[in-house]
Amino acid sequence: MSRLGKLPIKIPAGTSAALTDKEIIVKGPKGEQKVALNSLISIKVEGEDIVVAPFDRAAKNASAMWGLIWSLVRNAVIGVSVGFTKKLEINGVGYRAAVSGNKLNMSLGFSHPIEFPLPAGVTAVVEGNAITLASASKGQLGEVAAQIRKLRKPEPYKGKGVKYSDEIIRRKAGKAATKGK
Repeated sequence: MSRLGKLPIKIPAGTSAALTDKEIIVKGPKGEQKVALNSLISIKVEGEDIVVAPFDRAAKNASAMWGLIWSLVRNAVIGVSVGFTKKLEINGVGYRAAVSGNKLNMSLGFSHPIEFPLPAGVTAVVEGNAITLASASKGQLGEVAAQIRKLRKPEPYKGKGVKYSDEIIRRKAGKAATKGK
């Protein structure tokens, strides 16, 4: 049984939710999100609340889908009302980034600059060595941040590369000089 799934999802002011046969559409000041429905789960919009419940609690995957759909709908409501942000840091001599239009231009120690196109719905702001990504979709934001980090993962000796701001890089000791030779 899903503990969080039992709780109703509050719809903030300025945000609306509408049900169709196959999805729930949540609209707000930051955009619009659609969440596909599952045949095991029922969703009802009751005034200022969205109630998620399984049709049959004894079904094999009903509890898992109940929590998943509740979480996806809650993330959609938060995304269109407040939005999500993710912060990346660039560490290294000569490593830098700049935003031009909907592209993120980065210099990450390769012989060529990297031009990363930002998908629709994701915006980037560069301040010094920090890149702040913002989006209404939590899943899309996490995927874009992971793709940017994958361009130059942080290495364990000097910590050079692109990392999440809250990520801790375990540092290794370098090669020790031989003694006595």
